[in-house]
Amino acid sequence: MNCCYRYILNLIFVVIFIYFSPTPAVAYSPSIPASPVSIDNFFLLGVEKMRNGKYQEAIQDFQQAIANKKDFVAAYSNRCLAEVEIQDYQSAIADCTQAINLAPHTSTEAYINRGLAYYRQGNYPAAIADYNQAIALKPYNFRAYYNRGIANASIGNYQQAIADYNLALSQIPPGLNFLVADIYNDRGLARLQLQNPQAAMLDFDKAIRLHPLDERAFFNRGCACALQENYTGAVRDFTEATRLAPGDGDAYINRGIALYHLGYEQRAIADLQKAAALFNYQGKKIAYQKTLSLIKFVQKQMSSHINIALIKIKYDSLSFDSSFY
Repeated sequence: MNCCYRYILNLIFVVIFIYFSPTPAVAYSPSIPASPVSIDNFFLLGVEKMRNGKYQEAIQDFQQAIANKKDFVAAYSNRCLAEVEIQDYQSAIADCTQAINLAPHTSTEAYINRGLAYYRQGNYPAAIADYNQAIALKPYNFRAYYNRGIANASIGNYQQAIADYNLALSQIPPGLNFLVADIYNDRGLARLQLQNPQAAMLDFDKAIRLHPLDERAFFNRGCACALQENYTGAVRDFTEATRLAPGDGDAYINRGIALYHLGYEQRAIADLQKAAALFNYQGKKIAYQKTLSLIKFVQKQMSSHINIALIKIKYDSLSFDSSFY
């Protein structure tokens, strides 16, 4: 089992994190009046419900806004984003396409949101095409560069992904440390895929400084340490990952592997058993079975070591007896 087999999970998580955050226009919406409910108020109610994770209710509010104003571009774009969150990707694509048709030269957010819907469908070329359109309309939009980088990484185009992450870092406004940390984390992942763990380590270091409570950066730096056979460093980082995310079986597996390489077989088995218990509880059947197989492998290796040690003791004893006579 490869120490760094969880790369793609980190990438997917980051995409969710980025687009769960509202766009600047949404983030600074004014307070919502109680009455009367106008077209704009329906829109603002939808935005507020998006913030609170009430996506179905938000969709209904955006629908009311659209019913009263057929060319309400922002309502179509935001309804698209809510539909992405409930995994209704076809409806999301249709809504963003409508927004783009209504305002083809100003629909940067609609292109970004439709790109996300395509990404979630696994249609990475279509996602990249939409991010290209968003960048053409607004070249300083860091989210378009960042998400295009994630899409490029998903198709194995790591060099282009790194270039996109660099552009995102150059365009992101100050004060968004958590997002900057995510970009460094994903650039580090791309560098790991290009077999450059030293450069990846620098990115993970920066991510940790900016967001010291994010277990992903510790997990990924642990992988970078392991790739350089720095198993002590790997144990340190996987330990921090387990502290920040106690339910993360992957961190226990990888710490167990690092401990095994350091010769701590019993501690390795304990970590693997912890991971297996977590996977079983979480219903992750494939991960659970793979972890059980890994436990059996380590136990078999331990048994072989014991047999070798016993044979060596026996031979040493015979040698002593021979010299005595």
